[in-house]
Order: sequence, then structure tokens, then C-alpha cells
Amino acid sequence: MALSIQSNMASMSIQNQLGRSNDSLSTALERLGSGFKINSAKDDAAGLQIASRLNAQVKGQEAGLYNGANAMSMMQTAEGAFDEMTNIAYRMKELATQGASDANGDAEWAAQSAEFSALSAELTSIMQNTSFGGTKLLGSATTTPVTADGKFAAGDVKFQVGSSAAETLTVNVSSDLTAVEAAMTSSSTRVATGTTGATPVTTAGHIANVADAQAQLGFVDTIISTIGSARSSLGASMNRLEHTMTNVTNMKENTQAASSTLMDADFAAETSNMTKQQLLMNSGISVLSTANSTTQMIGSLLR
Repeated sequence: MALSIQSNMASMSIQNQLGRSNDSLSTALERLGSGFKINSAKDDAAGLQIASRLNAQVKGQEAGLYNGANAMSMMQTAEGAFDEMTNIAYRMKELATQGASDANGDAEWAAQSAEFSALSAELTSIMQNTSFGGTKLLGSATTTPVTADGKFAAGDVKFQVGSSAAETLTVNVSSDLTAVEAAMTSSSTRVATGTTGATPVTTAGHIANVADAQAQLGFVDTIISTIGSARSSLGASMNRLEHTMTNVTNMKENTQAASSTLMDADFAAETSNMTKQQLLMNSGISVLSTANSTTQMIGSLLR
């Protein structure tokens, strides 16, 4: 290569290399500082697009798992209410069975009637007042149609349990609740007529004699059966939800792993690259100083 004052090609070449080394060093430092391999679209346009979709899916799955946990708690609350209603119905069954015997007198029937009536009222209270976060879950337990109130009584209850519109869980126990209410209404409005001495006694939902106790036995059996059906439906939905949440958790973990592969910086590789570029910068600066001194050598030729 000819010696020239106007153009120092060696110096220009080294300067270009120093620029590239400096850019690579800056990239390595940026990745080490942020922890991400992709910090802007220019780092990897296609990778950033893929990672963005993966991260969006992960965010949706995290929200879906939160929804699923709330859905499970809501259904457990309703099922817990049915469990207590079942225990109450068992006691009502016991009282009706005791009352269906002529061994009882008016005093015994009066005591059985008082407890039976109180338990029936508590069944109604549970139906009316069971709630989750201030939202009623069951139904009215009155002559008003059960669909008048209650989240589960209104029909389909949908829970978003994944990141896409198709990932939903629908629970419908409205028909079961309607059957429970119908059984409770029949039991509570059963009119019992008996006598206490010479005074006729007519009460609603009480046990006043053997015939009335036997009738209440059938009503209570229906209550127990319909509550069991509602609990079974809720139990099936809860089991399905558990499997759904397990699958969503598995998808979220693997999606996060895929996103991490694309986005996260490899600290071992980036540290090695940073050290390499620092060495290239140091050697380049030293060589650039030598290349710039060649013009002084040309000056000696003019003496």
C-alpha cells in the first residue's frame, strides 16, 4: 500500500473496527444491565414479536388462574351452604320420624313441631343469605321464582379461566336450585291440624300428629334428594375446574419458559462478549495510535 498524507487507510480501517467493537460492547453492557437479550426491536424484530405474544398469553393465564381461584371459592361457599342444609334436613328427618308414632302426646308433638319449624326457617335463611363478596349465590326460597335472585339460580354462570375467549367454564345448577326450593316450599307450607284439649290447632310447617309427620317425611326426603343433586352438580364443576387450573398452570409455566429463552440475557455469554470487546477496544486504540504515527514517517522522507 502506497504511503499517503491525504488518506491513512490503516487508521480508517482501525477506526471502523473500533466503532464496531464499541457498538458490541455497548450491546453487551445493555443486556447485562437490563437482564434482557432483546431490549428493542432492532435487537431481534421477529423474536420480539414472538415474545410479545407469549407474554400476552402468560398475562392472560395469570388472570385466568386468579379467576379460577375465585370461582373455586364461590362454588365452595355454595357447596358449604348445601352441606349445612343437608345436616339440617337430617335432623328434620329425625324429628319427622319421631313424630310419626302414636307413642307421642301433644307435648311431644309440640316440642318436635317447634324445632322442625325453626330448622325449616333456617333452611330458608341459608338459601336467602348465602353470599360471596356481597353477591347472593342461591335463591329466594319463597313462593317467588328462584330465578329472581341468586347468582347460581339465574342460569349459566361463566368463569374466564384462560387467556383466550374459548377458555371458559360454565356452571349451571339453576334447575337443581329450583327443585330444592320447590321441596322446601312444599315442606314449609304443609298444614298440620291437630287438637290441644278441646282447642283446634292449625299451623304451617309443623308436626301436629302422626299423619302430618308421615307427610313431612316425604317432603324432607325430597329436600335431601334435591340438595344432594345440587351438591353433585357443583362437585362435578369443582373437579373440572381443578383440572382446568392445573392445565392452565402447566401452560403458563411452559409459555414463560419459551418467552425466557427468547428474551432473557445469557449472563455467561454476555460477560464473555463484554470482556472480548473490551480487549478489542484496548488493542484497537493502541494500534490506532501506531497507524496515526505513519504520517510522521512520511515527513522524514522530505528531509
